[in-house]
Amino acid sequence: MPDPVWVVGAGGLLGRGLVAELRSRGHQVLTSSIPWHDAAAAKVALAQAAKELKKASNDKPWLIAWCAGAGVTGTSQVDLDSELDVFKSALLAISGVLCTDGVSEGRFFLASSAGGVYAGAPNPPYTEKSRPQPLAPYGYAKLAAEQAATEFAATTGTRVLIGRIANLYGPGQNTEKPQGLISVFAKAFLTGQPVSVYVSLDTLRDYIFIDDAADLIADCLDRLSCPDVAPGETVTKIIASQRADTIGALIGACKTVFKRRPRVVLGASPHAKVQAHDLRLRSVVWTELDYRPLTPLAVGIDATVRDMQTLRSHMGKL
Repeated sequence: MPDPVWVVGAGGLLGRGLVAELRSRGHQVLTSSIPWHDAAAAKVALAQAAKELKKASNDKPWLIAWCAGAGVTGTSQVDLDSELDVFKSALLAISGVLCTDGVSEGRFFLASSAGGVYAGAPNPPYTEKSRPQPLAPYGYAKLAAEQAATEFAATTGTRVLIGRIANLYGPGQNTEKPQGLISVFAKAFLTGQPVSVYVSLDTLRDYIFIDDAADLIADCLDRLSCPDVAPGETVTKIIASQRADTIGALIGACKTVFKRRPRVVLGASPHAKVQAHDLRLRSVVWTELDYRPLTPLAVGIDATVRDMQTLRSHMGKL
């Protein structure tokens, strides 16, 4: 039977997608209700959940997928520091509960941000060999979490996968969170409101549909258990479609789905200076896993809109 998996952040877009994919592959998936708004309580809840995973694994190999993280480009340094502190506390608890005597039979996945860590780097397209160069505190916080995970791997013998994820989108994205241009366009289409865009329309981004990302991550987690990955090793992998679209092209795809052009207002924002113009991505790690059919942009946009329509209809009946 596949290893038991604890998905941290199962309520978010990536977490929900990964839970569904892992369950479809036969994994026993554990999720936890974590009071993220209260750092002290979150640490306690995470430590308790680690004990539950130990019980479920019954001293057999285990897997943790850390998909949590409320931070975005505009998140304050104080909030980012608190989030990182909770993450490091969780790693310490996991080490004490699941990695006894310095021996680990586990695998650990950390969801990071390709856009955050490469925002200021020169010479796109960016690969895993490109030197990270963030522009905002958010990107530096992601790098700090990656470093903490790498140290955790080295000290416990856990195999760690860091996924630097492109612009993730799809059904279930939190429209209250100030990120995800596709969900913003979809929400604007349903409400009739205009969308403020504060970067040029030739800005390049890599958009990956949630189902595609979850499937690729699950394959990478299987690959992480292969003999050529040593205990204590950390592997960094870009999770992306490896296709870049301009915002202008995205607007065109939305027009195809919506049957009308989105109302776009070009504006200004202090966050524009920490947004890279060109965020093309190309993976050079485990490239054999990247050869797969991907959801076309228009199809993914349509699925996102239909999900929002269903949700709005349901809420209207409450």
